[in-house]
Amino acid sequence: MYSHKLPDPTKGRSATCLPAPEALLYIHTVKACPMELIDKLSILADAAKYDASCASSGAPKRSSESKSGLGSTNGMGICHSYTPDGRCVSLLKILLTNFCLYDCQYCVNRRSSDVPRARFTPEEVVTLTMDFYRRNCVSGLFLSSGIIRSADYTMEQLIRVAKLLREDHEFRGYIHLKTIPEADPALIAEAGRYADRLSVNIELPTDASLQTLAPEKQLVSIKQAMKTIYTGEQTVLNEPRSPKFAPAGQSTQMIVGADDTDDSTILHGAQALYGNYKLRRVYYSAFSPIPNSPKSVPLAAPPLMREHRLYQADFLLRSYGFKAGELFKGPGHLALDIDPKLAWALENREVFPLDLNRAEASLIARIPGIGLRTTERLVELRQQRRIRYEDLARMRCVLAKAKPFFITSDYHPQQAEVTSQMLYQQLRDRPQPQQMGLWG
Repeated sequence: MYSHKLPDPTKGRSATCLPAPEALLYIHTVKACPMELIDKLSILADAAKYDASCASSGAPKRSSESKSGLGSTNGMGICHSYTPDGRCVSLLKILLTNFCLYDCQYCVNRRSSDVPRARFTPEEVVTLTMDFYRRNCVSGLFLSSGIIRSADYTMEQLIRVAKLLREDHEFRGYIHLKTIPEADPALIAEAGRYADRLSVNIELPTDASLQTLAPEKQLVSIKQAMKTIYTGEQTVLNEPRSPKFAPAGQSTQMIVGADDTDDSTILHGAQALYGNYKLRRVYYSAFSPIPNSPKSVPLAAPPLMREHRLYQADFLLRSYGFKAGELFKGPGHLALDIDPKLAWALENREVFPLDLNRAEASLIARIPGIGLRTTERLVELRQQRRIRYEDLARMRCVLAKAKPFFITSDYHPQQAEVTSQMLYQQLRDRPQPQQMGLWG
């Protein structure tokens, strides 16, 4: 486990601190926590860093007006501002424990791993959350866990943390709980009453991959847990007087590069999850080689650009109306040197160039270099007058990418007759030069 030394801010002594970026949080809390708790925090904060599904977009605002309580996100008080428009708040991101009954080959906390182990009690997690919050370090809690004793027991412990925060401490901040797939549906339903968001990590995109690398897990049980959460959300929508249930919805995570699954399979799987369970987000986490890893997983990490391209393509699915089948001709990976939206435009030159003064908004949003907000502004502008080239420059469109694909009242692209292959060579991302090490 990576750690480093940080000088004590008052006595000049050296103490083992949290792995970055938790180092700053350590400075604020080390004086208030028993050393044993700091040791646990060092281990379990580091162990949680592999889970990417901790963004907090979508949670509703809360108010403490006419109420006592901490962590409200609206009105006056000591709370942090939380923005439902997608900006991320600071979360205390930890595991309840990294002990685990399962031996998932891609996981650093697998049963056969020799990493240092630790376990919090629910009360200790509550203490840490409140202490960090009062020091203005975090605005909420992301809590996951290895599986101990049983799925139900582990889920009960996670729920107890959220229940203590909400009921005993009147904590109104953001809480994201990781759901244990094999847990009793009644426990998952109870978790939804206390957490803003629930997530069930699908981990790998196919059942065959799970059977190979995580044989204790079953895709059917993971999807059943997602269905339980989806049912709870729909109950609230259909019965307004019912108790709230995970108002920020559910998310999941897929590990990229732990097996040979291609991007087409991953994105088709994500599309199905969005459609079947109304997930708010699918997060993609590039596989990170782990110490003493088994031979069943790669020794090298996949290119981080692959993870980035998957996020770009996922955004096209969620916000631009694309279907996964439009981004792929068949099985295969996304190109690393060109973004998926531009790749689609080059493959569909017959659609372009689009006349911005006449085209439908949904098609304008598909022009490379033009986003959703710019599309809205263009539609509003053309209701007043005709759109000119300078309007796009003023709106800060990425004209280098957009120019071959649109027409305005005073502009017609010369590149309209240029082949897609030539445009590809002109517009593709070129890797930045890297300085070589002194010893190769």
